Amino acid sequence: MQLSFLFKAACLTGLLSLAGCSSSVTAPEKYSGFLKDYSGLKKTESRTGKPILRWVSPDYKPGSYDTLVFNPLTYYPKPKPNSQLGHETLDKILTYTNSRLKERAAEKIELVSTPGPRSLIFRGAITGVNSSAQDIQFYEVVPIAMVVAGTMMLTGHRTMDTHIYFEGELIDANTNKVMMKVLRKGQGKKIDNENALITIDDIKGVIDELATDTALEFTPPQTPS
Repeated sequence: MQLSFLFKAACLTGLLSLAGCSSSVTAPEKYSGFLKDYSGLKKTESRTGKPILRWVSPDYKPGSYDTLVFNPLTYYPKPKPNSQLGHETLDKILTYTNSRLKERAAEKIELVSTPGPRSLIFRGAITGVNSSAQDIQFYEVVPIAMVVAGTMMLTGHRTMDTHIYFEGELIDANTNKVMMKVLRKGQGKKIDNENALITIDDIKGVIDELATDTALEFTPPQTPS
């Protein structure tokens, strides 16, 4: 009986170890539908080295644009707050994300309310994912954008990772053609367990990284002299 218990424990530990190795980018089944077209996306790295999914039009030349129409991010789909992630926190997350994105974008390109002949249009969203309940649940979903993914130890204790999912695109204001599409899964701080509240401080760091990378897409990459 002891041997059987040890075998089962080893199997469970192995399964949970595999569960911890979640994808570093958004999986296709988690595409939200915010973007009209998800074809052509390829796994690559952001300008600061973070894993992302991206498609860039062969016609996209950052130097051809000198203004940006910044459309504030939204939640897509509509949030459904719960006991771990409430209305107030959701509002703070969205406000902070828009503030940082707009601030960083303004450092790289002039922001305008009306598009001109050399304008890009930015639209983006913090998106949601879905998950079905499992007997051994490797990750749980907090509706909309916060995915709580973690490992339950044999003792019953669970530490959780926080993630935020983002989808965005840049559109040529003259042709209305998409110049770039980006999907990003960012990891925030760990929280103690599945009952712990998620706060804005848990994901401020990953939002700051997202804002920096997004702004860099408006400018040509630096080439060694």
